[in-house]
Amino acid sequence: MQDLNRRKLLKAGGVVGAAGAVAAVAPASPWTWSPANSLPGRGVGADPRTLWDDEADPVIAKVIDSGQAPKVNKLLRTWHKNSQPLPAGLPPELRDFMEHARQLPSWTDRSKLAAAVRFNQKRGTYLGIIYGFASGMMSTLIPKEARAVYYSKGGWDLKDRISKTAKLGYDIGSLNAYQPDGEMVVTCLKTRMAHAGVRHLLPQSPHWVHSASEDVPISQADIMVTWHSLPTTVVRNFEKWQVPIAADESAGFLHSWQITAHMLGVKDEYIPASWNAAESQARQVLDPIQHPTPEGRKLADMLLDLGMNLDLTLLSRGVLGALTRFMLGDKAADGLNIPREPVWTPLLETAWTPYVLVREGLLNVGMPREAYWMIDEFLRQFVLFYMSELRMPINIEIPVFNNPKYR
Repeated sequence: MQDLNRRKLLKAGGVVGAAGAVAAVAPASPWTWSPANSLPGRGVGADPRTLWDDEADPVIAKVIDSGQAPKVNKLLRTWHKNSQPLPAGLPPELRDFMEHARQLPSWTDRSKLAAAVRFNQKRGTYLGIIYGFASGMMSTLIPKEARAVYYSKGGWDLKDRISKTAKLGYDIGSLNAYQPDGEMVVTCLKTRMAHAGVRHLLPQSPHWVHSASEDVPISQADIMVTWHSLPTTVVRNFEKWQVPIAADESAGFLHSWQITAHMLGVKDEYIPASWNAAESQARQVLDPIQHPTPEGRKLADMLLDLGMNLDLTLLSRGVLGALTRFMLGDKAADGLNIPREPVWTPLLETAWTPYVLVREGLLNVGMPREAYWMIDEFLRQFVLFYMSELRMPINIEIPVFNNPKYR
């Protein structure tokens, strides 16, 4: 209640953030997705847009307000592996929460996780591109996510924030993601705590307060919106590109992401039980809300510059923009002020699907060798860039401040 009162005072005070005036908010449509489509097949059915993380939020707020966050972050930099004991010296309440939250759900199926490994081994290159451009750039078109990133610590150091997001995509695709020697449990739990920190800090930012439509960021629904921008978007693109997927590997890929949603603090009644259920939820929570915002345009502009100053000739701003246009479509690219690139845009539009079919062994002719080489070389350079970011130690931490500067 105190935070909400502070928010009202900030709004009344007339302090306007750098992005401009308060966003016009269209009436929200009713929440209609049924918990019968969820993993447990039942639930209360409460609107997840009004729910956050009642386990993590009070614990992390206390860590921040007591000034312990820097110490906690330093201690957790040594915690990497799923089975690794928590470091000594953590506040007791935080330790108790983490020990509980690090446990995999009872419905974890190791055979399905093994099938997910096979899926990721076969499709790793495609996954990197989709996570990086379809999903990564889509985040700039999700208004709540764009504002939360821009006005939080993530907007202050976007390259660091992107590397942490990339770590989640990398870890879930690793051979031992949820095995004892893997890192996905740690990555999810640290991300969950970072989300709780953002929920506590952003309502204290007058810039975010005057641009956001909600009182508290990163609701249960918001996490699922981001979730759909990742695995659901992968499946949509694979279907569009005619990539064949074995049924068991498709189920395994879904299962790995179901576990991830659970480990990020999403209640099971909001986690889809099947790809059909995921598609129906995405049509309600993801598809209708995408549109550019001032914050999203600035983030997209910053993202397109991340490939600069690298000795990777095919990661120019123009090429990255062309791939964004190809992945998200003309309307989205135009909304983000991304120009049409004269060479790569038509190349991707005409050669990408044949390229995928050639790689899958389903097509032997129909594409010039030069076009195949250009796309293959781009993918090689993108993976090289992606992996170079992950060579550095990446520490997902509890934030201690909001973005202090704006473009």
